[in-house]
Amino acid sequence: MEELQALRDALLERREDYDAVRAAFAWPDFDEFNWALDWFDPFARGNEQVGLLVVAADGSSESLTFDELSTRSDGLAVWLRSVGVSRGDRIVLMLGNQIELWESMLAAMKLGAVVIPATTLLAAGDLRDRIERGRARHVIARAADAGKWDGVSGEYTRIAVGGDVDGWLSYAYGEEAFTADGVTRASDTLLLYFTSGTTARPKLVEHTHVSYPIGHLTTMYWLGLKPGDVHLNLSSPGWAKHAWSNFFAPWLAGATVAIFNYERFDATALLNVIAAHAITTFCAPPTVWRMLIQADLSSVKTSLREVVGAGEPLNPEVIERVRDAWGLTLRDGYGQTETTAQIGNTPGLPVKPGSMGRPLPGYEVVLVDPVTGEEVTGTGEDGELCLPLASAPLGLMTGYQDDPERHAESMAGGRYHTGDVAQRDADGYYTFVGRADDVFKSSDYRLSPFELESVLIEHPAVAEAAVVPSPDPLRLSVPKAYVILAPGHAPDAETARSVLAFARERLAPYKRIRRLEFADLPKTISGKIRRIELRRLEEDRHAAAAGTATGLGAPGAPSRGEHEFWEEDFPGLKDA
Repeated sequence: MEELQALRDALLERREDYDAVRAAFAWPDFDEFNWALDWFDPFARGNEQVGLLVVAADGSSESLTFDELSTRSDGLAVWLRSVGVSRGDRIVLMLGNQIELWESMLAAMKLGAVVIPATTLLAAGDLRDRIERGRARHVIARAADAGKWDGVSGEYTRIAVGGDVDGWLSYAYGEEAFTADGVTRASDTLLLYFTSGTTARPKLVEHTHVSYPIGHLTTMYWLGLKPGDVHLNLSSPGWAKHAWSNFFAPWLAGATVAIFNYERFDATALLNVIAAHAITTFCAPPTVWRMLIQADLSSVKTSLREVVGAGEPLNPEVIERVRDAWGLTLRDGYGQTETTAQIGNTPGLPVKPGSMGRPLPGYEVVLVDPVTGEEVTGTGEDGELCLPLASAPLGLMTGYQDDPERHAESMAGGRYHTGDVAQRDADGYYTFVGRADDVFKSSDYRLSPFELESVLIEHPAVAEAAVVPSPDPLRLSVPKAYVILAPGHAPDAETARSVLAFARERLAPYKRIRRLEFADLPKTISGKIRRIELRRLEEDRHAAAAGTATGLGAPGAPSRGEHEFWEEDFPGLKDA
């Protein structure tokens, strides 16, 4: 593994020399590779550094050294083989943030089995989909969740963690030494992710023994990890970001994976964990950062060196608040379940507020006009983010399994299509505009929900916001904001007027928020806002008012939400 070691070391040693790193970087080419056996075990054997630290909500903690993780995953692999888990078998892994999750990932990898990560929040229909479309032969789940599988038929082994369950095997370890039963091809399937999806049933994303295990060198570089770091990432098991920052990237760097295993988010408790356990690098989704800045960050003395966010774009207001409190620059990054980190604000690179950064080593990125299919070469122009397949990064998925039509669409024209729209400036920085189906027109102007939301959350009353088009007979549509209020603010006319006036002062007239509703935001199970549901709600309300929903009735005013306000409600606010 000298080639991988040298590549990793070059990223670590020249971490702040972006141009030199990109120029020198080249993906390794392996015919055979097993990350757990070829990378993790050689590094972990005899290594008494803490490899995994799990802190509970009550402040108690448990940990394993790298050597213990290696030994225990060997024993688990021996036992799993004894109960019928074979190379190529598919395992649904439905565990929480507990030590057994990491042991199971390593053990499955050593066996050459395929892991289907699953969140513990899934319902029976979701689990049935994992068994049927995922063709799973085994399930490893918490004993407390065993009942969720009662109505899921099929021939699969059931393994319970944390207690005895009738009809289930109890998680255990074998005592003899583990020996692999053959070689692992680099192209063998390792992970199958059911993406959360915002418009349709989950896609089944396939990754190999190199695409995530080695591909996450880019994630390691973006996070700014170093050997000996204690890295805390807030992410739920079952989603790709959990593997990104709670498994592959830290252990590629030789860093400790730290987990805060809470059930209900508490900003003060999280800050106490960061301080008490000397966390050096911290990653959280923008939703968490937006909640954290409601707390007094400056009251906590930390050991933090790097702070990053991913999952959705970071609003400039959040970045400024974190810098004011901690003197650290909160760095944004971009990637997908289908890839590792593609674009990022890397250590040492100047951060432009609102930008997600520049392409990471090993990633070539282009913008493509979705209508003509031609590359967008100008600055400040919208285009779909695409990856040329001629220089495909190692971190790109194999494809969407058992869905040739969707796979062909995603790889059309010799490019992988992300479905995300962005702009590029003269310095090569990319700014996220929105999902291709989230960008909308108002009075023939193309509007980015993210840009408008970034302005809204600067208002002290706004904790979160989602902007969608609301049908309008004059402008085709107007921007409407759905808002979650910060604590201490009421969903009344006074607050609505204040927010609308605030946006009016900071946005060009064609971008102005014209309507506002205080309401919860529908989200995917992984926490991403489902703007499509809000768009449909707007369309249904206005269609009903026009008498088109049922074909009956005369046009009239659309129904409003319980706490919805329009510019027209405030004399003097609405422009002529």
